[in-house]
Amino acid sequence: MNNRPHGEPPKWATQLLRAFCARHLVIELEGDLLELFAQRLRTYGIREARRRYIRDVFSLMRPFAWKKETGKYPKPAFIHTAMIRSYFKIAFRNLAKHKMFSMINLMGLSAGMTACFLIALYVHFELTYDAFNKKADRIYRLSTDIGYSGGTLHYSISSWPFGPNLQNDFPDIEAFTRISKENYLFRKGDLKFNETQTILADSSLFQIFDLELLQGNPKTALQAPFSVVLTESTAKKYFGESDPMGQTLLVGDAGDAAQVTGIIREPPVNSQINGDIFISMTTHTRHYNTAVNEEWANFGTTTYLLLKPGTDPAVLASKFPAFLERHVGTFLRREKVSFAFVLEPLLDIYLHSDREAEQSGNLTNIYTFTIIAVFILLIACINFVNLTTARSLERAREVGVRKAIGAAKSALARQFISESLLMSSLSFVFAVLLSAALIPLFNGLSGKTISNGISDELPFVGILFGASLLIGLASGIYPALVLSSFEPVKVLKGKFTTSGKGNFLRKGLVTVQFAISIALIIGTMIVYTQVNYMRSHELGFSKDQTLIIPSGTGSARQALKAALQHLNGVRSVAASSSVPGGENSDAHSKIENSQGEMQVATLDVYQVDFDFIPQYGLTLVAGRPFSNEFTTDSTKALVINEAAAKLLGYASPEQAIGKKFSQWDREGIIIGVVKDFNFKSLREKVRPLTFRLLDAWNGNWLSVKMNGNRVHQTLEAIEAQWKIQRPERPFSYFFLDEFYDRQYRTDVRFQELFIHFAVLAIVISCLGLLGLASFSTVQRTKEIGVRKVMGASAASIVGLLSKDFLQLVGIAFVIAAPLSWFAMHRWLEGFAYKTDIRAWIFVAAGLFSTFVALATISFQSIRAALMNPVKSLRSE
Repeated sequence: MNNRPHGEPPKWATQLLRAFCARHLVIELEGDLLELFAQRLRTYGIREARRRYIRDVFSLMRPFAWKKETGKYPKPAFIHTAMIRSYFKIAFRNLAKHKMFSMINLMGLSAGMTACFLIALYVHFELTYDAFNKKADRIYRLSTDIGYSGGTLHYSISSWPFGPNLQNDFPDIEAFTRISKENYLFRKGDLKFNETQTILADSSLFQIFDLELLQGNPKTALQAPFSVVLTESTAKKYFGESDPMGQTLLVGDAGDAAQVTGIIREPPVNSQINGDIFISMTTHTRHYNTAVNEEWANFGTTTYLLLKPGTDPAVLASKFPAFLERHVGTFLRREKVSFAFVLEPLLDIYLHSDREAEQSGNLTNIYTFTIIAVFILLIACINFVNLTTARSLERAREVGVRKAIGAAKSALARQFISESLLMSSLSFVFAVLLSAALIPLFNGLSGKTISNGISDELPFVGILFGASLLIGLASGIYPALVLSSFEPVKVLKGKFTTSGKGNFLRKGLVTVQFAISIALIIGTMIVYTQVNYMRSHELGFSKDQTLIIPSGTGSARQALKAALQHLNGVRSVAASSSVPGGENSDAHSKIENSQGEMQVATLDVYQVDFDFIPQYGLTLVAGRPFSNEFTTDSTKALVINEAAAKLLGYASPEQAIGKKFSQWDREGIIIGVVKDFNFKSLREKVRPLTFRLLDAWNGNWLSVKMNGNRVHQTLEAIEAQWKIQRPERPFSYFFLDEFYDRQYRTDVRFQELFIHFAVLAIVISCLGLLGLASFSTVQRTKEIGVRKVMGASAASIVGLLSKDFLQLVGIAFVIAAPLSWFAMHRWLEGFAYKTDIRAWIFVAAGLFSTFVALATISFQSIRAALMNPVKSLRSE
């Protein structure tokens, strides 16, 4: 063959070199590169041309060589573009060649990114409650502390006159609005709805809060009495497609005419101001309760203040004691109580206030989910490292060949990092698709509309993409450095072994994975146990087969009660102002304490009829219940609970019987003490409670105790009687057990979300363990073959391969157990009544994690144990 040929290179030489470059040099022989090869071929011949070409290309691939370019070499930009294209082309080939590992890696990263994306949406939603208000930094809730001899009551509500008088006295207050959520009957023609999301509000509502008014004047929409503003959906419910502006709705049993003066867009879900219908406050203050603006001791509204720009809330708050002295000082001294105002920033109410609110969240839960998101992402990254290094032996000879022919370490590292970036980018695409599909399900699990769809979350998608690139880069650095550092001589001679540091790192990462998984298993079991404890705990009253009907008051209630008592399937009927699990009133009371003094206290009040205490199964521990046989009970009798007796200083309930009381417009004696029962959530301790007989104009609830075997028929009979007695109102009802359990909706949803994400973390951890098991099996192939030749059984080999992993699980358990106990102990401190953290939970978690580990590695272990030893030894 002529050593100095002229003209174009032969086709076979070009094809041979192109294949060689693509496979071993990670570059493509195209364009200027082909011209360079042709030039070398004409000058030196095929062998020397190839040698010099390879040398020159690798010189160009080194970063420091870019400054030494001459005109006869290809342009650096072209080389860079070609290399990048080749990196990803070969990366795709490797992913397609190892489908199982690629799929496991893809699934793990995609699941981790999806979980993080959804949790990020949830956390952002919770942290931005009320943040849509442009003036949020100047809006404060006026809360009240009421002090008396028995302690201090921390209210989120305020007295009706506080708001208007504060604005009159302090020019630093730009505006105020009072909010009171009510239950009103609305009618239009044959349409009638009992609207439970009706809000009384002052006309300045739209000046303070950014509720988008689509029609109407924000300054006057809630100014005149009987003005109503509807949300879009409510307007459509009553008026269909016609224009609702200026039309009339009938309000209440009396059918007062109210005019529609505005239409607003649906308020954001993460807002303290959430209603379907807004009624002007003047409707209440000028018609329904004309004296309410003078009742300084009437606490029944939530007041918000808008401070002028630059106002220091601390300085303003320091002036409040003088204000209280001017307006209610005499009253406070006479009643031996004290008032103190607290200004709570609007943005702190949802997560940072310990007072009651229309909407309240749990900061601990947000921290918990954030930590879980970080853990899941960490586990996914650990999986990538382990699964990639598990394949290092399979790619060792490939690296050895590349390095033997001159491939630079940096070029190999870039190749492996490009594969990592490709994997993370593909995972990002799948994560976005999964998130889009799972957002509706996630909304259902969280109980809130966290997101309306992936198209509304493009900023988060952009953040996720950036995070995916960082994950790909960070996760690919270690495998790239390890694989590109192989010594070609040892690798090609078959003497390649992994370092002790590498083994230690991989085992350490798997230990971290399983420590996180075991901690989540323990946490899941404790959360489930606590929620189940609250829902099954003995409450001290009977709530089964009890139907609650909002009946109204007066003679209509009495007639309905009488009609229902005679129905088949109805065991008893009781009337009351409140039911367990719902809101109840409180009253400024004076009760004789153990020292013989009239102790002032603000106590919770249930107004009930004669049938309430026996129907609810409340236990009398002293005295007697209300009775028709005592005519004075309707005006001069009071029943209290054990907590109230303890507040008054009585050592035993019997000592409270016969003691004097003064409450609202009544004076008399205590006739009975009931055993404490949980009329509120088990998150709270039982508060002091008083019972008094209701009059004709109080008590909106009828509690109907039914037989359990004819519920459907009894419901139909009750509805028929309702239509006879109250035809002007729609029939509505709820079951007490379901209503009471609504207090635990947040805890139940937390439990469900916790379980779902914990299971996901465990599954991803198992993928990582599978990767390490595969790595260990490949590394010990020759050892397994020798043992089988020497007579080792398959069971002993499976045990040998499993032993190391079970040790890792044991170490993970030792790490996870105390940390999870500490974390869950802190979580349980938020409950007044809580379950114990029992030892069996940790034992069960350890056994379950061991089972999961064995199930994960058994496939690889059994497969290795059953392999033909001749084939195993030949593979080495």
